[in-house]
Formats: sequence, C-alpha cells, structure tokens
Amino acid sequence: MASNTSSSLPSGNAAAPANEALTPLSDEARVFRWNDHLSLWFSLGVGLLVMQVGAYLVPAVGTRDAAIAIVLGSCIGAGLLAWTAHIGCQSGLASAGLMHRTYGSAFARLPVVLNIVQLVGWTTFELVVMREGTQAIAKQAFGIAADGMAGVVITTAIWGAVLLALLSGTMVGLVRRFVSRFGLPLVVLSLIWLTWQFAVHAHAKGLDAFWSRPGDGSMGLFSALDLVIAMPVSWLPLVADYARHGRRGAGGGAFAGTWLGYAVANIWCYGLGVLVVSVAEPGTSLVTALLLAQGGLLALGLILVDELDNAYGDVYSGSVSAHSLKPGWSVRRWGLAIAVLCILLALVLPMHSLEPFLLMLSSVFVPLYGVILGRMGTGQGWANATSRSVDWSAALIWISGIAVYHLCGQLAPQWGSALPALALTFVLARASRPSSAAGGASALAQNRG
Repeated sequence: MASNTSSSLPSGNAAAPANEALTPLSDEARVFRWNDHLSLWFSLGVGLLVMQVGAYLVPAVGTRDAAIAIVLGSCIGAGLLAWTAHIGCQSGLASAGLMHRTYGSAFARLPVVLNIVQLVGWTTFELVVMREGTQAIAKQAFGIAADGMAGVVITTAIWGAVLLALLSGTMVGLVRRFVSRFGLPLVVLSLIWLTWQFAVHAHAKGLDAFWSRPGDGSMGLFSALDLVIAMPVSWLPLVADYARHGRRGAGGGAFAGTWLGYAVANIWCYGLGVLVVSVAEPGTSLVTALLLAQGGLLALGLILVDELDNAYGDVYSGSVSAHSLKPGWSVRRWGLAIAVLCILLALVLPMHSLEPFLLMLSSVFVPLYGVILGRMGTGQGWANATSRSVDWSAALIWISGIAVYHLCGQLAPQWGSALPALALTFVLARASRPSSAAGGASALAQNRG
C-alpha cells in the first residue's frame, strides 16, 4: 500500500524521510499521468453507496430536481476535488501536509484526527455494503440465506481478508496495473449494461411519467444539492494523498483527470440510482432490483469488486494521515491496523444512518478545505504557507465556517449549507493570507527541493 519509492524503503535507510506524510515526494516517486488520475477517481466515484443516495433523492424531491441536484452537485464537488488535486500535485504534499501548512503543525492534528475517524467510518460502511451485496447475491443465485450471525461473520471476513491482501502491495502498483488496465473497463461495461436494462424499463413505463414524477416535499432542491456535494466532499481529505504522485509540472493533468473521472462516475451512479428506484416495484431494495435485472448478477458482482477500491482508498489515506501523527509506524503498518479495526467495527456497528453521517462530514470538511483553497489555491499561496504551530486566523475561520454551515441548515434550509460555508471560508481565508515573507518562501523552496 505504500508508494513504490520512499514508503517502501527500509526504516533504517538514511534517505527515507522521517515523516513521509509531511514530506513532499521526490520527482522519482511522481509517476501518475492524467489517465491514472482519471482511472483512479472514476473507480472511486463508482459505488453502491452513491446509487443508494441517488435512489433516496427521488421520493424526496422528484426526478427533475434530483437530476438538477445530481449534475450541479457532482460538477461542483468534483471541481473542489480537482482543485485540491492540483495543489497536491504541485506541492507533492499529502493531505496531512496541506493541513499542517494551512493551520499550523500543532492545530492541524485536530483535522487530521477527524479525517482518520471519518475514514474509519467510510471503510466500515464499504465493508457493510459489500457484505450485504454478497448476501443478496448468495440468496438470489444460490438460495443461501447468509444474513444470520454466521453469514455476517463469514462474508465480512472474506472481504476483510481481500482488503488486507491488497494492503500488502503498493498503492501505485494497484492503480496503474489493475485499476487502469482491468478494473475500469469492466466497471464501465457493467454500468452501461445496467443503465441499458433499466432505461428500457423506464421507456416501457413512459418517459414522461418518469421525468415528471413529483417529490413528497421532504427535501428542497438546495438540500438535495448539499447531499450530492457531501459525497465528493467526503473525498477531499484524501485526494492529495494520490495527486502528490502526479508528475511534477503536470498539475493540469491531475486537475483534469480528477475532475472528469469523478464527475462522470458520480453523475452516472447517482443517475442510475434514480433510474432503478423509479422503475423497481415499491419496497424493493436497490441491490435486489439490480439482481433482478438481466445480467444483474454479474454486473453487481463487478461493482462489488470495484467497491473494494473505495475501501482500499479510505484505508490508504487514513494510514498516511495516521503516519503523520506517529511516523514511527510505517504507512503500511498503519494501513493493516486500520483495516483490522474496520473489519471488527463492521461486525458490531449499525451503519445505515447515511444522510446525517454525510452531512456531518460536509459540515467539517467543506469549511476546512474552503480555508485551504483560500490560502493555498493560488500561485501566491505557496509562499504564504504558515510555519507556525497554530495559525489562529485559519483555525477561527474554519470554526466559523462550521457554525455557518449548521446555522444555514437551521435558519435557511431552502438555500443549502455547503455553498455558503465554502464561499465564506474561502473569501475570509484568501483575504487574511499571511504576507509572503522571505523566510516562508525559503522554507517552501527547501521542502519542494
């Protein structure tokens, strides 16, 4: 799971950095091209969890407003990911490094810990989703009821064992040798097949009725937009961990590949969820509806395999963040420890309070990255990166952004929360950037050189 260069060096090698997560990667470690970024983020954007949120939107706001929220929210969310990827590629810093540069080395530990917590939660979610998909396949295809305690333990252990096996390899190798060459084409074919199957059903029932289906009014358009943005925003604290492997000077490739890959996957999977729930019989779960489609067993199986990329991505990034706190443990060792923890949590925790979990993450990470983008998202931002233990102005802007996010949800829910909080923190952070002192520029040059 570590990179092919510095993170795979023996701990006693003098060339190995003391803290890989806070040290910019060397040119030799930067091997990702734009198509590697695209393949990775398309793969990470595909998932049953995304489809389930899409299916949730339709009864609440109706098909037309759901489609508007999906397209706008995906483009905005993927744009934030791509902007952060550009910063990570240009600086060579991991997500923890960006937090340290923005908030100060001492205060940054708080968002780093929050990031680890949310990544443990997401990995546990993914394991539960893969487990339940496997149980549905076993029942539909083989008549095996695997939803008892024994079935839960066995299916969770199977996916957990595969995850641990992947973590014994390298992240760069997994992306370039498997995801780009094999995983992506198979997942695209599965999505095409499922989209065709359910589009035929929607056409048979009448496209006008499908498109004009009203919502029950339980959610407004901007609230739906918040929920859609929450999915890509949940990846914001991860994107730099991968983008830093992009070739130096290829920040545009990291931006374009990340934006295009994630936006297309997110729109497609959200839209497929809308399509499935609109043509399935009332009360039918998303997984059951997928299985009942012609060829759905194979397509769902391939999507479940792709879901493993999401779990791997969460664990890898969590291990990089944890390594920044305790560099005495290697990235790989942290990854194995986090994976074991998530496997155990998947066996005991109820993991289906989805909307509050996603919105809670947005309330923390939207303003967090509004500040980072405001401080480091422009060319001048590199020289202005803080070297203090606590940057109080950045910290206070972040905290105020969280407050604004929740106040908007309470006082003006019809306008949403994510975009106002993001705009406020970005503007305040940009306006309060430290002056580009020579010492700061020198320190940055040393870190990048």
